Amino acid sequence: MVNSRWAAAALGCAWQALAQPSYVSHPERADAVKATFQRAWDGYYNYAFPNDTLKPISRTYQNDRNGWGASAVDAISTALVMGEADIINDIVEHIQSIDFGATAPGSESVSLFETTIRYLGGLLSAYDFLSGPLNKYAKDQASVDNILKQAISLADYLSIAFDTPSGVPINTLIYSNGEYQVGSDTTNGIATIGTLVLEWTHLSDITGDDKYAAVTQKAEDYLLKVRNPSVGEPYPGLIGTDVRISDGTFTDSSGGWNGGTDSFYEYLIKMFVYDQDRFGEYRDRWIAAADSSIQYLASHPTSRPDLTFLAAYNGRDDLNFVSTHLACFDGGNFILGGLTLDDEAYVQFGLDLVAACHATYTATATGIGPEVFYWQDGELPANASNNRPPPSDAAAFYDQAGFWIPSGGASYVLRPEVIESFYYAYRATGDTKYQDWAWEAYLNINSTCTAGVGYSGLQNVNVAGGGGFDDFQESFWFAEVLKYSYLIQADEAEWQVSAGHDNRWVFNTEAHPFLVKGSPI
Repeated sequence: MVNSRWAAAALGCAWQALAQPSYVSHPERADAVKATFQRAWDGYYNYAFPNDTLKPISRTYQNDRNGWGASAVDAISTALVMGEADIINDIVEHIQSIDFGATAPGSESVSLFETTIRYLGGLLSAYDFLSGPLNKYAKDQASVDNILKQAISLADYLSIAFDTPSGVPINTLIYSNGEYQVGSDTTNGIATIGTLVLEWTHLSDITGDDKYAAVTQKAEDYLLKVRNPSVGEPYPGLIGTDVRISDGTFTDSSGGWNGGTDSFYEYLIKMFVYDQDRFGEYRDRWIAAADSSIQYLASHPTSRPDLTFLAAYNGRDDLNFVSTHLACFDGGNFILGGLTLDDEAYVQFGLDLVAACHATYTATATGIGPEVFYWQDGELPANASNNRPPPSDAAAFYDQAGFWIPSGGASYVLRPEVIESFYYAYRATGDTKYQDWAWEAYLNINSTCTAGVGYSGLQNVNVAGGGGFDDFQESFWFAEVLKYSYLIQADEAEWQVSAGHDNRWVFNTEAHPFLVKGSPI
């Protein structure tokens, strides 16, 4: 299904481009975020580097991403946009020393998806910056060339994941006896299939070797052209979650904008931003998914009809009124789509989603949103089996907040998605309230998550002080939370998202910026 408004525009109807807003910077806020970045980096560098992840309270490390220094590689694009020269030099030196041909003991399982978005994404972004607008931070050309060589080496090791009967990759690789082998997975999810194509296509465009783009685009084709739509596409453009590796058909009709499916939809419009000449089909599939989401998934809580959330689904007409912190990127993605397509309706719907996710922050004791939340839909009968009211002990909270937090759903693991959407909302509108929302969120996160020599996830955002720490400083804390918190307050730069059609950069799902195809270096 192609959106009729865009189809008309594509046929030649004149569309007025959305107005270009003006922006203001807050240097004191940007400097505060940089200070947080420095503190987090110092803790990591002193107690965990060159391993993956800092445990800030224990003052030790964990190799949860194969021992290649995930936090360092994830931090480099943020260090670059902040201009942190010493940190940049440390990371570039480290990157050149990584042996992607082996993993750390105890970390033999390699995720194709996680490795692509964190490591490959970080390397390609660093290469783009250091070859282009931030080349003043490059020690020499050889070190920049070595970053690209490392990206090629990593992709070559990972490529065996695509050697399957269908071309749908196996997400799990196992390092054993000195070599990589594919795992025994029989299915893969649409997020872990559909969130490779930007990185691998960009690698092909940089190197001139199409093999990296080809394997990921072949896998993506099973998601763009569903082979068994009666199962795999319950709504136009909205698809199931798991795909058989043997033949690319779907095993289920469940999905939404939550974890496991989320970044597939994110990358549809981002691929079109990356190259509008090649990826018109991706644009059309995003439009179909966005239109179906507005028509079928948009939901308003009984106690707060002013809020708009997106429900999950288990087949057509079987909605689950549950969402997550992860899903709160959705507002920013709708905004990006609306800006790209000159469609104010998408932008406005995205702003509605952003406001609802902001409400998940302001309602809690810490001012930070929970991992999982539920609500009761205002249109379905209150006694419907899928539309139960909150538990009695959550009723008062639900009456005010418009959502409730289930048992086990109150954690916060340094996630970026709400601030990410604030960033897109600000870049679309120039409305400084989004800067203020991001600043308030940053202050709450910075103060509550400070732990030991760094920052830690929380056990319960609805308890004063966060209810205890998980003693884990995620690598995406560097890549995403601190980058978006900084950029929304910082001066103009060419990598900032533009409200017009002149975006020279597009952010991967880990917030690593890539040069748009055809942009001059």
